[in-house]
Amino acid sequence: MQIIFLLLLLMASSYGYAQNYTQSFEPLPVSIIDETKNVALIALGKKLYLDPRLSIDDTISCNSCHQLDNFGVDNQPTSPGHDGRRGGRNAPTTFNAALQIAQFWDGRARNVEEQALSQILNPIEMGMANEEAVISKLKKIDEYQTMFAEAFKDEKDPIQYKNIGKAIGAFERTLITPSRFDDFLRGDENALNAAEKRGLKKFVYMRCSNCHHGIAIGGNSYKKIGLFEPYETSDLGRYEVTGLEADKGVFKVPGLRNVAKTAPYFHDGSVATLDEAIKKMARYQLGRDVDPSFIKDVKAFLGSLTSKQ
Repeated sequence: MQIIFLLLLLMASSYGYAQNYTQSFEPLPVSIIDETKNVALIALGKKLYLDPRLSIDDTISCNSCHQLDNFGVDNQPTSPGHDGRRGGRNAPTTFNAALQIAQFWDGRARNVEEQALSQILNPIEMGMANEEAVISKLKKIDEYQTMFAEAFKDEKDPIQYKNIGKAIGAFERTLITPSRFDDFLRGDENALNAAEKRGLKKFVYMRCSNCHHGIAIGGNSYKKIGLFEPYETSDLGRYEVTGLEADKGVFKVPGLRNVAKTAPYFHDGSVATLDEAIKKMARYQLGRDVDPSFIKDVKAFLGSLTSKQ
């Protein structure tokens, strides 16, 4: 099978296919928020992101599950909340999340601002009773009185629940992580090594890029998990948002930036290694059995998506 695959790849190259294998992707923009104009808002958002006082018992912050020093994840299948209970889905990275079409595996939040606010009131996660309880808590903290006033200068009462989301969202929009692959997309042929280039070609030729494309290398569509072979899961996915029968087992396609650092994988966090994730995705989504050399090369390419910083 590997010999046939390589022959097909060579044939594609001779017809100009391989020369265009980067057309499905876009390099990251330098920035997606004016950091100079929004310096006070971003500073407030970062403080809120790191502050466990947004939880009912002062133990859980956004950073507990989406760790800034760990590529925006906690590397756990599912994350523990304020009382030790765990949610039913893997916590995705917040890095580059603002580039995606929606937030959460089922897309129930339109943007990072909505996502941040929903976690604070989630009974399993941060556990605050209601918006009023959150605002009452923050208004008793002098530093927040000052920081909200600076970030929302035109508002008489700046400590409002919606403004928490605006601030955290502004901070998350700074979590953009350029990689060597972006250098390659901008024309630096030496940014990737030979194995990474082979992996990129195989990734595209196997049609992985049909779902994982664009700026975030995914994150811009919804797909059913188990297109060619049923994937066993009790999670109804996007059906819980839309109520449409066709959305049962449908999830947002994850972005692949920093994927080599964000294990475990899939919505349920059941896949421990990137090797296994590549193998299972080929099987469940593409109906293909791939050999070790395919996995090795594609894994090498995916490693080039890791942040340079």
